[in-house]
Amino acid sequence: MPQTNNDFDVLVLGAGVVGINTAYWNLKNGKSVCVLDRQPAAGLETSFANGGQVSVSHEPWANPSAPLKILKWLFDSDAPLLFRPRLELSQWIWIVQFLFDCFPWRADYHTMEILRIATQSRTLIKEIRQRENLQYDSRSSGILHFYRDGREFEHAIRVANRMRNHGWDNKVVSVDEVVALEPAFAENKHKIVGATFTQEDESGDAFKFTQGLAKRCAELGANFMYCSEVVALHQHEDSDTIKSVELRTPDGYRNLMARDIVVCMGSYSAELLRPLGIRLNIYPAKGYSVTIPIGDTNKAPVRSLTDDQYKLVYSNFGDRLRVAGTAELSGYTKHLNYSRCQGILNNVRALFPRAGNFQAATFWTGLRPATPSNLPYVGRTRYRNLWLNTGHGTLGWTMGAGTGFVLAEMIRTGEAQVIV
Repeated sequence: MPQTNNDFDVLVLGAGVVGINTAYWNLKNGKSVCVLDRQPAAGLETSFANGGQVSVSHEPWANPSAPLKILKWLFDSDAPLLFRPRLELSQWIWIVQFLFDCFPWRADYHTMEILRIATQSRTLIKEIRQRENLQYDSRSSGILHFYRDGREFEHAIRVANRMRNHGWDNKVVSVDEVVALEPAFAENKHKIVGATFTQEDESGDAFKFTQGLAKRCAELGANFMYCSEVVALHQHEDSDTIKSVELRTPDGYRNLMARDIVVCMGSYSAELLRPLGIRLNIYPAKGYSVTIPIGDTNKAPVRSLTDDQYKLVYSNFGDRLRVAGTAELSGYTKHLNYSRCQGILNNVRALFPRAGNFQAATFWTGLRPATPSNLPYVGRTRYRNLWLNTGHGTLGWTMGAGTGFVLAEMIRTGEAQVIV
């Protein structure tokens, strides 16, 4: 018979950056917490080697300019967004909703919501870093979002002006100002037309942050069950609550029980919840990253960067440069496409030819849990003790502290609307 355990206030399913933030804020609220993950440690999936940006300066993928771009990219194997059609209803439902979310009024709303969540989260990351003395190669030198195309830059200026009216701390900068802010552009400044700069944005290694915060959670009393795969959620037959979480562990199957259960399983959240009749419009967007040793060179960009044309982000972690981007809508495969990785490396070399030791670069791929709008699911389900904090897409590192805090407050107060 499976074992049971009813000693926890909160079970957190998933030990990525979102799950660990969720655990942390529930611990700060005095809850007893258990974190479950199929990996042997925290942060070993999508949080492991992402782009490293804590950025509020983010326009959703679904915006009015996206459909035409996607049509151009459909036949380009090196395109930032690569669509591999599959016989999956979930993929086509996602795409239809994505196209609907490209309408201007939808995109504007989602942009402002992302700004609101990300701004709060950025403040909370700083608070956590200072309170817990976390070391994760952080840099508080802002983010430059640069443009190579004049029309795209003009669009960015319009978006920047609109977002500034809602509290975004950005400014538009000329090419010469870009070089002054980031001298690494000096050799190839003719390749860019301008940028926007957000002074308060940050960067840092999300994996190191996640592992550091997980260690702190353990010191605060959290219980961690690694190498434990969540296989099912079982509901009470006569009530609208979840009775237990079934796990596959190295010692066999077991059930765990808790007053509240939070799903933070990224791309795998939708599959887990489907048997309960909960439909999440989350689809895995496979992304890639390249990590380049910097060594003795001082020609790598120091500030964190975003390349609008190629949808790449750059973060300097001191001894290594992390460059991440692209998205493949191709199901749950984690196959590492080396030509995609090489494309990223070639873009870096063309813009910053002396950035580091390109021959020693390492590659990684992960599945980002993307919603069509780029907004995550944060709140209560139709089951009174089942909560969601998932679907952050490329913004798990940026939003995780904020949504973890909000979700913990919902659990503490019980004040939350049903979202699915």
